[in-house]
Amino acid sequence: MASTASVPARIESISPIDGAHLGSVAATAADDVAAAVAEAAAVQRLWAQLRASDRARYCARAAQALIDEWDELVRIIVGEQGRPLAEVQTMELLPAVETLLWLAEHGPRILAPERVGLARSLQPVKRARLTFEPLGVVAVLTPAAEPFATPLGDVAIALMAGNGVVLHPSPLAALAGERIVRAFVRAGLPEGLLQVVHGAPETARALVAAPAVAHVRFTGSSQAGRDVGEACARDLKRATIEVGGKDPMLVLADCNVPRAVAGAVWGAFANAGQSGGSVARAYVLRERYERFLAGVVARARALRVGDPGESATEVGPLLAPDRVPRLVALIDEAVAGGATLHCGGPLTVGGREGAYFAPAVLTGVPAGARLLHQDAPGPWLAIEAVDSEQEGIARCNGGPGGGLGASVWTADQYKGARIARELRAGMVWMNDHVVQRADPQLPWGAVGGAGIGRARGAVSLRAMVEPKLVTWDPPVGRMAWWQPYDGSLVAAWRALARLRSARDSDRERGWRQGALPLARVAARSLRAARRR
Repeated sequence: MASTASVPARIESISPIDGAHLGSVAATAADDVAAAVAEAAAVQRLWAQLRASDRARYCARAAQALIDEWDELVRIIVGEQGRPLAEVQTMELLPAVETLLWLAEHGPRILAPERVGLARSLQPVKRARLTFEPLGVVAVLTPAAEPFATPLGDVAIALMAGNGVVLHPSPLAALAGERIVRAFVRAGLPEGLLQVVHGAPETARALVAAPAVAHVRFTGSSQAGRDVGEACARDLKRATIEVGGKDPMLVLADCNVPRAVAGAVWGAFANAGQSGGSVARAYVLRERYERFLAGVVARARALRVGDPGESATEVGPLLAPDRVPRLVALIDEAVAGGATLHCGGPLTVGGREGAYFAPAVLTGVPAGARLLHQDAPGPWLAIEAVDSEQEGIARCNGGPGGGLGASVWTADQYKGARIARELRAGMVWMNDHVVQRADPQLPWGAVGGAGIGRARGAVSLRAMVEPKLVTWDPPVGRMAWWQPYDGSLVAAWRALARLRSARDSDRERGWRQGALPLARVAARSLRAARRR
């Protein structure tokens, strides 16, 4: 990271579990961001010369570094984020390892040059291919509630494509951000290629605005995402943006109710409801509504809220203490507007008051409630009954904050597929709901106002490169359509068009009237080819 003449302020990492001080990192002043970008750009020019198969080996070694430091990484993420032990491993570390290994195995094939087929009527000898060139320097701005797998995957994809990277971790995930860099350092990544800049929003804005940054990958809040998008649009800069959403689930009459209940509890309350794809709205066909509601309330009450360092804990504290009073205010406002709170709310764990919030289940939430329209990360779920599948589809599509993911719970695969086509969402799951980027093969992204572009999968890797067309012609002769022009050339092109017709009469006419002009043009090209 670039050095400065003055000692920068430090960002302190405070555990949401008990307020303990975990460590600190040096902050980067906004004025020093350009130096970090310039250093990454200087090293990137050499990194881009490596074959994709060579870059893949760094990804494989980084995966091994994560496995070697597994227990220490679990401890750091649990302490800094308050994630339960089980979730840190299944939602952060395992997806990070799988992403690196998938890139190592499949990245070279995805980035390999592609042959482009040409119409031989116009290009009888030309050969063409697409190569995929790195963009330059990619800025990665990370979310607080998904501190490891999401940013590490974005960094790895950019590096695999041959780019340099400047990482800006959330101030609430500073230690996790440092460990992402450490994994690649242990993998032997060239020094300076991956930079990390810690800091407040001013540092992030300076990174987005840096002229040498070619692409910005952002995951975070709605307002910050809009700000990043506007800044990139002004500079005609590429961006991949995800601002999450209040994902809906549609529970049909033929569903497996116990599975739908378990899926709703997982989708709404894993990571204490703070993931970008957490379920916030459940629309249930009326004939299953009472049973579904009772099941969700019972399971929500049974979830063990407590110290995330204990194996049996299922819901840890919220990421920051100030999230609790905000969530309380939004839920109280919804209840005052007519909603019913069946369970949940702030609580004390182990005699300590902290950022703990028991999973909340509500019904009858007014359509205009701020809880549904504003960023409200936390473990809550609003459940509503609908009278028909079409009403459920309309409620999913018309609800606030949609566009990222949606799920359909049904025993009929074909009906589920039909409904999936009608849902306005970037991803639709049937009988499951994925709350964050877990599978490296599957594109993750939104439609509408919930995001731009895709993360993960081949489409994400291709977004990190610039397609370049490269063609080859033999260095002899000349193209048939080059000057001088004459009547034979005009008649030959008219004949070619007719020969491409779907009508037999047109093709016959093309041969009848164009055979001689075509032969003359061909002969002219052959004579030119013999003259070197």
